[in-house]
Amino acid sequence: MAEGKRYTAATYKIMEQLLEVDNLEEALAGSLEIIVNTLKSEAGAIWFYDKKTDRLSPLFHIGPADISNIVIENGLGIEGLVNKTGKSVMISDAQNDPRFEGSVFDDNGLITKTMICVPLYNLHETIGCVQIVNKQDGSLYDEEELQLAERMASLAAITIDEKGLIVDLAEKKEVLAVLKDVTKEYPSGDGVLQVLKGINLEVYKNEFVVVLGESGCGKSTMMNIVGGMDFLTEGTLTIEGKDFSHPSDADLTEYRRNYIGFIFQAYNLMPNLTALENVQFIADLVKDPMDCEEAIAKVGLSERAHNYPGQMSGGQQQRVSIARAIVKRPKLILADEPTAALDYTTSIEVLSVIEDIVKNQGTTVMMVTHNAEIAKMADRVIKVRNGKIAGIKRNMHPVHATELVW
Repeated sequence: MAEGKRYTAATYKIMEQLLEVDNLEEALAGSLEIIVNTLKSEAGAIWFYDKKTDRLSPLFHIGPADISNIVIENGLGIEGLVNKTGKSVMISDAQNDPRFEGSVFDDNGLITKTMICVPLYNLHETIGCVQIVNKQDGSLYDEEELQLAERMASLAAITIDEKGLIVDLAEKKEVLAVLKDVTKEYPSGDGVLQVLKGINLEVYKNEFVVVLGESGCGKSTMMNIVGGMDFLTEGTLTIEGKDFSHPSDADLTEYRRNYIGFIFQAYNLMPNLTALENVQFIADLVKDPMDCEEAIAKVGLSERAHNYPGQMSGGQQQRVSIARAIVKRPKLILADEPTAALDYTTSIEVLSVIEDIVKNQGTTVMMVTHNAEIAKMADRVIKVRNGKIAGIKRNMHPVHATELVW
């Protein structure tokens, strides 16, 4: 297909996304993905402008760099310049362009070489910008590609104006964990298999983050590294500023006990112990545990505290495993497909407990799942593809567990 026809087709796809999809956030994220793929680019972002703070923040972004927590002053950087002037910018050679003084991507895993940045203008005012970074083949962007980006931005801005999108850009969140340029290799025959290929990700305090991706994409490996159950090959892992990239046995024990709680698909309860005893067993390992009966009560199982796992349903057993995770008062709970073995009704019960942990107990939960519907609950959705972060979306209005349908 000729380039002109391909760009026309992309425009129609973007129109369909924006005009026919009820969820405007999903439509915007889908439109960004269309234009990044059409222009065969490495990364892209939609930035929104907050008048109250006179700053811009990314609502959606695609590519290997995590820029979720970045805030830019209006008028500064290419993004701020485009928002303030309302004029598009195309950078052909970032290193030699006098307008370019570095990019937010450069400090977060991606070196900017070429860029298109166009304003989100809704006929009344500029409300942000759309940014596309680096052609995958190293070539330069041209005027036709700039025009396609401008059409997409114009359609998006008008749709936002018509349908309404309340964007409340909260203050920067406090960082809990950071993965920087993380790779993971395993021996394979005479060579090595690279499962993670440069993961850059920040996890914040008191957030619910859902990690999506196809089987074999590396999402579980990434979670295992964060949880201290596997070790990175290169890169760094820091928790609250402390380096756990290559921990000693003593550091690893401290890390697992004091920082991390686990919820597994298979529950992993000890069958010869009651629900309360399963929780007590974990509580005895840490310095300042929650009261075990309180932990059981928080997951709604006080009446089943003295039952053995074999006397409980799958959902009840999973709730015991959640109580076992929270009794440690961990900084971060890692949940690996916690609802995969459960029916819909039981899944909602378990997800409601997880929702309460984040909202009312201030714990961060990071969940791997194949169920994209669960992502609607999350504060952020991380997509992993082929060992890299493929995209990050911030949910402006996360739904309650009881609102999910599948």
